Amino acid sequence: MKTVLHNIKSPFAFYLLPFALFIASCSPKVVQPYAATNKVYLTRTDSITSVIAQEQPVALTDSTGAPIPSSFVGTVNFNARKPNYVIIHFTAQDSAAQTLKTFTIVKTQVSAHYVIGRDGHVYHMLNDYLRAWHAGVSKWGSITDMNSCSIGIELDNNGSEPFAPAQINSLLSLLAVLKKNYNIPASNFIGHQDIAPGRKPDPGPLFPWQILARHGFGHWSDDVLELAPDNFDPQTALRLIGYDTRDLNAAIVAFKRHFIQTDQAPQLTQLDLNVLYNVYKKY
Repeated sequence: MKTVLHNIKSPFAFYLLPFALFIASCSPKVVQPYAATNKVYLTRTDSITSVIAQEQPVALTDSTGAPIPSSFVGTVNFNARKPNYVIIHFTAQDSAAQTLKTFTIVKTQVSAHYVIGRDGHVYHMLNDYLRAWHAGVSKWGSITDMNSCSIGIELDNNGSEPFAPAQINSLLSLLAVLKKNYNIPASNFIGHQDIAPGRKPDPGPLFPWQILARHGFGHWSDDVLELAPDNFDPQTALRLIGYDTRDLNAAIVAFKRHFIQTDQAPQLTQLDLNVLYNVYKKY
């Protein structure tokens, strides 16, 4: 503005600057609907940074209560911990906006790293290296704290509708980036139903796991199936894949939601056994 006014040879130039400032003050301001929660996010990440920066030696005592000598010596060989699993969910809500609100209210105590809308819009809600609260009480193999080693992705879906093509396309693009960035094995792309059988049904039997497996995210059974041998133990196979088989019926239902997708009965037909045998050999 200074340059423009300097070049104007007019007695009215003196009045142009306050007029321009008045116009600017009347211009509509862009409202950031999550400005307040973004500010809280920055405060929380600052507090985590301060914890990481602490250089305090661990305080130890022996069996007599005498202090054990301890000091802090910083290593030069380290980096941030990387996620090694991706857990896929459906939101069971009516819109992405509703889910964003849910994840930005303290009392809900739930969150995810990403939310993908039906239109394919991707909302990144938490740095990948930080721990989201999406898995809850869960278990996969010997891991009992899935939140600490995984990325949570929520798909805007009420649980009873097909997943939108734009949404799945965005998901595939996101998974490709995550797999490359963190070197996540194909076996480690799983659903909430897999890690919490009997408690969570998502992403459910309508989710296109076969398409994901075709792109290297998770596994799917081969078109030609070998008969499961007579001595095949389905409970052991489910456990070796990763399922918590303490409630065997729940584990069977979770497996069928993921790999069968035609029924959710807690019984295994011969075809189900063949699929289980085929899938288990991929893990």
